[in-house]
Amino acid sequence: MRHTLKLGFIQQVCSASDRATNLAVSIRGIREAAAAGAELILLPELHLGPYFCQVENPDFFDLSEPIPGPTTEILGQLVKELGIVLVSSIFERRAPGLYHNTAIVLDKDGTLAGIYRKMHIPDDPGFYEKFYFTPGDSGFCPIETSVAKLGVLVCWDQWYPEAARLMALAGADLLLYPTAIGWNPDDEEPEKECQLQAWITIQRAHAVANGIPVISCNRVGHEPDPSGHSRGIVFWGNSFATGPQGEFLCQAESVEEQVCVVELDLQRSENVRRIWPFLRDRRIDEYSGLLKRYLD
Repeated sequence: MRHTLKLGFIQQVCSASDRATNLAVSIRGIREAAAAGAELILLPELHLGPYFCQVENPDFFDLSEPIPGPTTEILGQLVKELGIVLVSSIFERRAPGLYHNTAIVLDKDGTLAGIYRKMHIPDDPGFYEKFYFTPGDSGFCPIETSVAKLGVLVCWDQWYPEAARLMALAGADLLLYPTAIGWNPDDEEPEKECQLQAWITIQRAHAVANGIPVISCNRVGHEPDPSGHSRGIVFWGNSFATGPQGEFLCQAESVEEQVCVVELDLQRSENVRRIWPFLRDRRIDEYSGLLKRYLD
């Protein structure tokens, strides 16, 4: 196994009304990260357009596309040209009436190394994803690539320690979270800060508990509510990478587009797990209660 990996993530605005403009922003960021030496690049959740899940509108199903499809074709050619591995995020049309929030992984030769369909689907004001997305059905399986074994999860998945643990137990070298999360502009500043710190803390905890790097790539910028019933969402950026003890390796700002490139020491996971052997000391004989919804 290789010992180091240069990783890039693209924190971008995704609010343009047409797919081509948003994709062009992603491609510009990919090229910048690759020029800085990134071998693996992560994009935000659903980066091809505005976050349409603020409302329930059947017309938005027209934004979906198959996999393979036009976006995988364009990005596959780019990946092959640059010799990188790319994690992108697509509104997948799997079959008529069957749609997923899907992360794709393209390997250096431009081929589709694998996909991950978002497992945990939220349904909250401004985040009406259950209207659009069917939960994934392929489990928590890392995707093997030429640079590493990638534990790819998506946004709401990042709050669940079970998902991170299962990816780690299946041999993931790192966890990657394409993300679209932000504030309600009407919230008070202390509440906004609590939400942001909770989001950062839970993911740093996944790194600590599993002894592997965690990278979360969020979008940024204000996106209005298409219905006009609210003030929309301000996506809070703050994309970051941590090492296996939750230590920050790189963190983006809260309001600006940013391309970050960081070198990961993959050997460090082995060293950390030797001194903090959480996987060794798990009491797997006592965890049957985790298979229940609630312990009445």
